Amino acid sequence: MRAGRVFAYGAAAGLLGDLLLGDPRRGHPVAAFGRAAGAVEQVLWRDHRGWGALHTAVCAGGTAALGLAASRAVRRSPAASVALTAAATWAVVGGTSLAREADAIGRALDAGDVEAARARLPHLCGRDPQALDADGIARAVVESVAENTSDAVVGALVWGAVAGVPGLLGFRAVNTLDAMVGHRSPRYRRYGWASARLDDLAGWPGARLTAVLTTVAGGDPRGAVRAWRADAGRHPSPNAGPVEASFAGALGVRLGGTLSYGGRVEHRPVLNGAAGRAVRASGSGDIARAVRLSRRVGGLALGVCAGARLLASGAASLKNRGVTKGRTS
Repeated sequence: MRAGRVFAYGAAAGLLGDLLLGDPRRGHPVAAFGRAAGAVEQVLWRDHRGWGALHTAVCAGGTAALGLAASRAVRRSPAASVALTAAATWAVVGGTSLAREADAIGRALDAGDVEAARARLPHLCGRDPQALDADGIARAVVESVAENTSDAVVGALVWGAVAGVPGLLGFRAVNTLDAMVGHRSPRYRRYGWASARLDDLAGWPGARLTAVLTTVAGGDPRGAVRAWRADAGRHPSPNAGPVEASFAGALGVRLGGTLSYGGRVEHRPVLNGAAGRAVRASGSGDIARAVRLSRRVGGLALGVCAGARLLASGAASLKNRGVTKGRTS
């Protein structure tokens, strides 16, 4: 079986598994990777970029190498190759858990239970929930749904299409490392530099594809494009900017503004400020609309990435046939 079909079948099965099962409550592979990366950090940590780069290479490179070894071990069996791709896809994507957490917070806000929403918010993002009112929590949820659509679904599928199982696992490792050590705290400003920069590079194609698909899947394509072009570059993150701006335009809301992370206040530019309204906690369905948009974008991403891998695999096969025919003629 060609590599394109292996990825297409495996990725579709993996996303179906995520849709039906979500993330396991215990023993999640990403959590296991996090514990292993934490153990490596205990050994390597120095307040130095070089040691942080070594940490990144050991953890992300080792994970990708493990995926490569597993792929080679099953390459003679199409069924095993598809099963491995499906398992890797299920392990690294998180669209269903993202939707469930967002919906749970949305239900709490609709019921007027702001404290329950605050208690649930850390499951979804790193914002300080005590610094947020109901509308602020809703805005944080919509922003997290947008960003994680790229990080937890589309970006993984892009790298799976490019590099198969090693790409799937390597991307998730890089993204997890960034969440662990890539932030600008005194401990990680130098040590986490390599993880943060590598995450920016790895996330670049997935973020752009997410923004493109948001303009297709959203209710206001022109608004999504307008917000993306006008405001994405103003966001401090090169990848979150296009995604959040396009989501804001597609949903007709304003995102960005003042944020609080662990007591540190950030004042970010407002996205889609000229055309959008404020995200509302209840009565607007903003969180539910963001979740539905995220699901549509994930489904489209599967089609685009699987189709691209099938085309590339077919083109490579035709090229190889031409070379073989030329040698034998």
